[in-house]
Amino acid sequence: MNNQVYSAIMAILLGAVVCIVVFVPFVAVSYRRRGTLTFGRIVLWAAAAVYGLAIWTYTLLPLPESDGYACAPINLDPSTVVDDVRDALATGNPLTSVFLLQLVFNVLLFVPLGFFLRVLAGRGIVVAGLVGLGISLIIEFTQVTGAWGLYPCAYRIFDVVDMMTNTSGALIGSIIALMVPRHLRATDLSAEAAEPRPVTRWRRLLAMLCDALGFWLVAVGVTVTIALGYSVLTGITDIGEWPATVGAAAAVALWSIFTLATGQSVGDYSVMLRYVEPRVPVVVARILRPMGGIVGWYLIGLVPLIGGQLAPAFALATFILIFFTPDSRGLPGFISTQRLVDAREPR
Repeated sequence: MNNQVYSAIMAILLGAVVCIVVFVPFVAVSYRRRGTLTFGRIVLWAAAAVYGLAIWTYTLLPLPESDGYACAPINLDPSTVVDDVRDALATGNPLTSVFLLQLVFNVLLFVPLGFFLRVLAGRGIVVAGLVGLGISLIIEFTQVTGAWGLYPCAYRIFDVVDMMTNTSGALIGSIIALMVPRHLRATDLSAEAAEPRPVTRWRRLLAMLCDALGFWLVAVGVTVTIALGYSVLTGITDIGEWPATVGAAAAVALWSIFTLATGQSVGDYSVMLRYVEPRVPVVVARILRPMGGIVGWYLIGLVPLIGGQLAPAFALATFILIFFTPDSRGLPGFISTQRLVDAREPR
């Protein structure tokens, strides 16, 4: 497997992991900064995550074998690019020049950086140039120092020309981003974000996704932490299923306590929804609310003999009821006898 394919695969895999881990906080922040979240911005931020990891994997990975590489040279003379370009043009077929292709690729590699900085972070051409130069410096110094002392000498060429082309790419990307309509770029939407929005099925589905994903991450995180800690302390690796049980119990407890305290699940909070006007006492409604969501799904799966069949049916019913209940309140609203509204509506 060549370096380009390896880097692409690693960037996609690691980018997917990062997107999963930060998805719920990302949704919560987006709703508070912009008042909403569109599918297009999700795609853009996911692409930015994969791109950031692609830069890392392409420029720094794979690390060489400790005894299978020669020390790379250093080029501190920026004028060498002029001689190399002249030599490539003199061949009569510059498109076959490895040097020119590498030069162009180094520019293109940082074009998305400037683009994302303007569209997603609202930063202009000056910041794009400084960030591009800064990231390029980090990459080059990581290579020239042998991954900061991990290797005895540079395992890739330190080239000042790379810093010039990378910075140029970031500047070009920032200019290209000017073609994106202003309302699609990152802007200060704090005033608009404070205004209530309609409760759509998209928001309800997004809240469900945040609940499911967050619940799973908490359960897995607690499980892995307990399993690793127990193995390190005792030296026993075959520890059975009890860490997974504790992890799931921790997630159930967290979701139940959060809902009891706030009246919202983690997913509701992320997309700024809340349930109001229960026809039963508020405390009872808040106790019942988790039973219509991810907590209820998990608990019903524990029913002996038939839990494996009931859990998928429960999940399907929760999904379908979003489309057939008033204000998309779904099963949680039906069980807790509550109405669903935007959390920004006056209490």
